[in-house]
Amino acid sequence: MIDIKNKWALVTGSSRGVGRRVSMALAEKGCKLIIHARTLEATREFLSEFRASGAEAHAVAAELGSADAIDGLIRQVKDITDNQLDILYNNAAIMTRYQPVFAPTYDEYQLSFMVNTIAPAKLCDAFIPAMLENNWGRIVNVTSGIADQPQLMAYSCSKAALDRYVRDMVPTLKDTNVLMNLLDPGWLRTDMGGDQAPNHPDSVIPGALVPVLLDKDGGSGVLYNAQNFKEGQ
Repeated sequence: MIDIKNKWALVTGSSRGVGRRVSMALAEKGCKLIIHARTLEATREFLSEFRASGAEAHAVAAELGSADAIDGLIRQVKDITDNQLDILYNNAAIMTRYQPVFAPTYDEYQLSFMVNTIAPAKLCDAFIPAMLENNWGRIVNVTSGIADQPQLMAYSCSKAALDRYVRDMVPTLKDTNVLMNLLDPGWLRTDMGGDQAPNHPDSVIPGALVPVLLDKDGGSGVLYNAQNFKEGQ
């Protein structure tokens, strides 16, 4: 596992759930954190905790359903890091309502793809070129193990499209020290996963950091399941 101390890391959707735990784990590794939520108010308490612990941390706000907001987020992060972002952790996502098969609306498909596919893809497009120039970068796109649930088709399709983005980018990243992989956190008792999920949100660590801590030979385009990695293994 590599040393990521003083690396700049952006974690989207980091005010709660998986994003909050990934952010805390990255801070413990010495990263300089940029945490994200829809509003700055949602990050205020978390940001204070980071700074009280001595970590360097900044907060950004953006509604990822808006192209203008995504562009604004990219500008903020480039300004904070002097366009030297090292770790991009695309965690933020939305899940549409559970409903009868064939019922998802145009708006539900459009919003799902905007937040779950287009936003992370555009963040990758914005930050990977500088990572390649600097010969270092780690990108993790959070996917889902969802299957055989057509009642959540808009969400499922948007995650499948994100998977394809990662896999089709593999030739571009081959033989570089910029790695992009997928992370399935497992079914967790979060706001998205619900209280019937079998896994506590804390179980996402340490597995969620595995694709960040890969050395160059780890390669890109791999799906990592956080539940396959337990503390002490």
